[in-house]
Amino acid sequence: MEIRVLNYFLLVAREENITRAASLLHLTQPTLSRQLMQLEEELGVKLFHRSKHHIILTEDGMLLRRRAEEIVALADKTKDDLRHREEQLSGTVAVGSGELHSSHFLAQLLTSFQKENPLVRFAIYSGNSDNIKERIERGLLDVGLLQEPVDISKYRFVRLPSREQWGVLIREDAELASKERVSPADLASIPLILPEREIVQNELLNWFGPYAERLRVTATGNLLYNLASLARDGGGGVLTLNLDCSYEGLRFIPLAPAMESNTVLVWKKTQTFSAAAAALIAFAKKYISGIE
Repeated sequence: MEIRVLNYFLLVAREENITRAASLLHLTQPTLSRQLMQLEEELGVKLFHRSKHHIILTEDGMLLRRRAEEIVALADKTKDDLRHREEQLSGTVAVGSGELHSSHFLAQLLTSFQKENPLVRFAIYSGNSDNIKERIERGLLDVGLLQEPVDISKYRFVRLPSREQWGVLIREDAELASKERVSPADLASIPLILPEREIVQNELLNWFGPYAERLRVTATGNLLYNLASLARDGGGGVLTLNLDCSYEGLRFIPLAPAMESNTVLVWKKTQTFSAAAAALIAFAKKYISGIE
């Protein structure tokens, strides 16, 4: 499979029309059609359902689309890494981060690095720790900010000095909203919305102790904005980290006994980095050790 042909395929998948895609690519329609048929022959699968006016992806086509997006992104990142090896540091560093209070610290770190290296850009990817680890493994991210607990045996890392505080995000008119802290017994009496990651759910269940069996979990998810909307409409309280964000009609209440999480900035042990990414990692070590 050629990168050029994968780009053709992705554009056709987006436009759902070969004539329009051919025009955007400055190709004739027969030429583009032939390239797509050759791709189908090479892979031995049918990628499109074709009709008179538009085409849609088959199941195999949808799988190829996901893979092709990753392949093209990795190829672009590789070209960018190799292109920027001049004396003045430049290029793009791919950084992953979850919804964390430590993201503020990461932003300060990146901003400080960029002041010294103004030609370096950052491509920021947002996701939970599992998503970020997966993209690091595929070479799509250089570094990632992960919330513990998480398996970091494959990575080198620096632990950030700040800690994440757990609590519940609940409607302001709820009975528990008047409390300064909430206990396992308090939360066992209301519907709850939990984080998506199973390893984090297990940590929370340990915090609940004997009350864990009484929990009524109504939903799980990985983006707090969506979960907050659910809680606002009466879906329950969201067990979440304190992000210092304001959500209309909701109040964050810390857990008691207190529950906290650490965060780590990680990168692969065996990966060869671009000059910009290697410089950022060296800068991060020095920056964080200076804070500590």
